[in-house]
Amino acid sequence: MRSPAVAGRFYPHKREALIREVDQYLEPESGDETRFESAIGCVVPHAGYIYSGPVAGAVYRLLPHSSRYVILGPNHWSRGAPLAVMSRGSWLTPLGQVELDAELAGHIREKCAMLAEDAQAHAGEHSLEVQIPFLQRMCGTLKFVPIAIAIADYALLDQLGRAVADAIRRSTEPVLIVASSDMNHYEPDNITREKDVIAIEKILQLDPAGLMEVIREADISMCGYAPTIVMLTAAKELGAHAARLIRHATSADRGGETNSVVGYAGIIVN
Repeated sequence: MRSPAVAGRFYPHKREALIREVDQYLEPESGDETRFESAIGCVVPHAGYIYSGPVAGAVYRLLPHSSRYVILGPNHWSRGAPLAVMSRGSWLTPLGQVELDAELAGHIREKCAMLAEDAQAHAGEHSLEVQIPFLQRMCGTLKFVPIAIAIADYALLDQLGRAVADAIRRSTEPVLIVASSDMNHYEPDNITREKDVIAIEKILQLDPAGLMEVIREADISMCGYAPTIVMLTAAKELGAHAARLIRHATSADRGGETNSVVGYAGIIVN
């Protein structure tokens, strides 16, 4: 069982406080669209909830409830395997245990030889962990496959995306793909918003290769571009035809400094 690494830092460590905060972000707002019942995947941020929670919640409350997920996130510390999965056991949060989806993980590994079973890559990584309480409050009981990515080879990301799509096609139940990513980091608010728009445009165009290109050309420090490329590749393989920007913000919107911000985008692909 993986114990929480960032409870008490990125989100509350006490159950009651965590429920209150997550439910606040999941509360419908005026202007919310109807639920995206045909959603295949999404992009959600992974900063501390005080900063990114409103954007993540705006996406999650519009997604259909599912019992199976593939969650893709960056490996910020580059520990362990460059493509790392955990397929056995469970993850613990203050809201309880969530079982890992061994069957779905096994199907993904069949088609992507580089994907290694590696708990070390996940031990201290926050990008996937912070998504779990949202899913627990939305769905109650669920299974998921966590994949941490510390690689920038487009061919391998494409292979992993196709492997995820193949595994989902074989599933008898719907599976949602979550790409965990913050956007541009530690530049002034106006520059971050401009750079974010460039990356968001490629995501909305369902263009994973284009996303890789603009990340490099425009020097956009989007930490989860690789997970997003994998999600987009899989979603296109599964018939995705559109994407919608649900919310875009920066840490300055939550009271942070304007001279050095982090961007957050919430996007649904269907």
